[in-house]
Amino acid sequence: MLRSLFAAVSGLRVHQVKMDVVGHNLANVNTVAYKASRGSFRELFSQTLRGGAAPGTALGGVNPQQVGLGTQLGAIDSIQTQGASQATGRVRDLAIEGAGFFVLKAGSETFYTRAGSFVQDANGALVDPATGLILQSVAGGGITVPGTVQYLSIDRTGNVTGVDDTGNLVTLGQIALAVFPNPEGLLRAGNGLYTVSVNSGTASVGSPQSGGRGAIASGALEMSNVDLATEFAEMIATQRGFQANSRVVSASDEMLQELANLRR
Repeated sequence: MLRSLFAAVSGLRVHQVKMDVVGHNLANVNTVAYKASRGSFRELFSQTLRGGAAPGTALGGVNPQQVGLGTQLGAIDSIQTQGASQATGRVRDLAIEGAGFFVLKAGSETFYTRAGSFVQDANGALVDPATGLILQSVAGGGITVPGTVQYLSIDRTGNVTGVDDTGNLVTLGQIALAVFPNPEGLLRAGNGLYTVSVNSGTASVGSPQSGGRGAIASGALEMSNVDLATEFAEMIATQRGFQANSRVVSASDEMLQELANLRR
């Protein structure tokens, strides 16, 4: 069978995956704090038809002859650059300016996110609105806003304070941020959440604006870092790559058909 046929099929396969990546990015162009993904290809191993020869006294060297056998998916990278901030005017909407992730917990399970649209549950705890996961403080545990608090404020270092119905200032806790040696190694868990992987390193949890952690901006949300121009260019290139590989499949099939017709 023709090597070109299998090489082209491998090209079709990886271009399908890359289009999946582009489609997922475009679907999340307006998702809060979404981080774009990027697919890249790597060459498959080559078949050596003839080895190289070293230069001699009478003849020069000869390069090896190799035929490539297609392509494979090299990596799907998570692009952890910061997205633009959008003002919302809502105190419980939080954006991280710089490195770091909010820490969320449900029992013994720990998740990390940069999507900071938090709400209060019936007990007054600050939670993620989609999952109910509890936002963690530097001291450990959640941050609860009593029903007597009339005014809430969150500063850039994550300190949550309120004014109760008697006019007294109440300190409620400090929001924790986590940083990782390799944030691109985190595992996506859906709903804008991440979990630790063997290649992300362990979380270093502490106060905002310390240990390389960013500042917290109240009344704003981080938007998706998807670049529409880049994604449309990737979509066009991926589509053309898929079409080119499909043409190779067709041409290889025609060549095989000609071989089959030699016996007629």
